[in-house]
Amino acid sequence: MPRRRVLLKISGEALLGSQEFGIDSAVVNRIAAEISEARTHGVEIALIMGGGNIFRGAEIAGDTLKRATADAVGMLATVMNALTLADGFSKNGIPSVVLSAVAIGNLVPAFERGHAMRLLSEKNVVLIPGGTSNPFFTTDTAAVLRALETECDIVFKGTKVDGVYSADPKKHADAVRYEKLSYNEAIEKRLMVMDTSAFTLARDHNMPICVFDMQQPGNIAKALAGEVIGTIVS
Repeated sequence: MPRRRVLLKISGEALLGSQEFGIDSAVVNRIAAEISEARTHGVEIALIMGGGNIFRGAEIAGDTLKRATADAVGMLATVMNALTLADGFSKNGIPSVVLSAVAIGNLVPAFERGHAMRLLSEKNVVLIPGGTSNPFFTTDTAAVLRALETECDIVFKGTKVDGVYSADPKKHADAVRYEKLSYNEAIEKRLMVMDTSAFTLARDHNMPICVFDMQQPGNIAKALAGEVIGTIVS
């Protein structure tokens, strides 16, 4: 079913491509090409990105940094990713604007709901880094939050697998793939493709989530344009 406005969540790791650190320009160009194709269907697109390709705060916290500080550094990593993606979009002819939950002086303006919605209605891709701007919350939770704020129809989470499984399919050959799940099933079965806070927020406000394989060429464009792929949690 065609969507009017959607939010796409991309992990930082997805931006690595063939690299061990940073951003693979080939990945940026592929994402840009698929978003460009999706825009031809009239869909309005907001984008949330992780920062794990640059810094993984939750893994480092406790060794040398307090968790709140580590999360703050992770938020800054998402801003770096957003600026890079926006530049890649621009080079591919896609109008885009970065509005960060963590404003950085005159470098990156602050996210403001009304402004973001106006930009989306004008067919700009709006990139929203900075997580929720608060520590102890993941970018998955930020994705659901921003989707609700900007009145999106659905959250798409691009991953490395083609949906939600009963267990890690790379470790368990007998893992079962789900086509559809309820929020409560995802929470009760502890299917950690998204954290519990994200699923709970989505459940409480009836925001559907689609988990799909974004590494398969063409899947981003298909998903954003309304083709049913991956697993739907609703």
